[in-house]
Amino acid sequence: MPTIPTSQDARIHTEPGFVWDEQNAYLFDIDGTLLRSRDRTHFNSFAFAVRQVTGFEITLEGLRLSGNTDTAILCEACEIAGVPADVFEQKRAAVLAAMCTFVDEHRNELEPYLMPGVEDALRHLTSKGAVLGLATGNLEGIGWTKIEKAGLREWFRFGGFSDRHPKRSELVANAAAKARELAGEHASVCVVGDTPRDIEAARANSLPVIAVATGNFSFDELAKLQPQVCASTLAGLLAHQRIRP
Repeated sequence: MPTIPTSQDARIHTEPGFVWDEQNAYLFDIDGTLLRSRDRTHFNSFAFAVRQVTGFEITLEGLRLSGNTDTAILCEACEIAGVPADVFEQKRAAVLAAMCTFVDEHRNELEPYLMPGVEDALRHLTSKGAVLGLATGNLEGIGWTKIEKAGLREWFRFGGFSDRHPKRSELVANAAAKARELAGEHASVCVVGDTPRDIEAARANSLPVIAVATGNFSFDELAKLQPQVCASTLAGLLAHQRIRP
């Protein structure tokens, strides 16, 4: 799986006393954190599914997508397009299913590429006995399809998705509960994401967070929100870990 080059000027900020690689479980966001996509398959699934199920036309142009959830994006796009609320609620499940089917049927068109250090970081955390899961705004079917296509499926045991959780804080709570079922009731669970919304969702659940500037937000934009760790890339964070006392 292709990986984008690692920057030579990696930046790291760590909260004193927090050891990023000694948590019991980690919840990884997908888009911008683990991978990015050269294709528009996921993007195109929204309009296709709404048209197929309801006959209405929608667009995602102008919507804030980074850190948002598929269900929230869909709701906003349908509202703007004038889809009646009762029609949307009645057809919502069918639209979500159609989105997943569309991405699955076009999986050969998916072109994901990994963020720097992703596979090494997953290998490192697994070697330390951590439980790894997903906490993503993707629908479950779409999220797993992307992870499989990117060659990362072996690392993840569970996930929190937006099918039933329009708010990111809710899907993170769901994923954290699953993590503790596997790692223990009092396990330390850490969120890994690339947007302010990942940081907000972690904080809403009283969870530490590692923010990586591999998505649409800069290191400085993320660092000012005071996550436990802020890193330009996971590769840089690993390099920092190797030289720490």
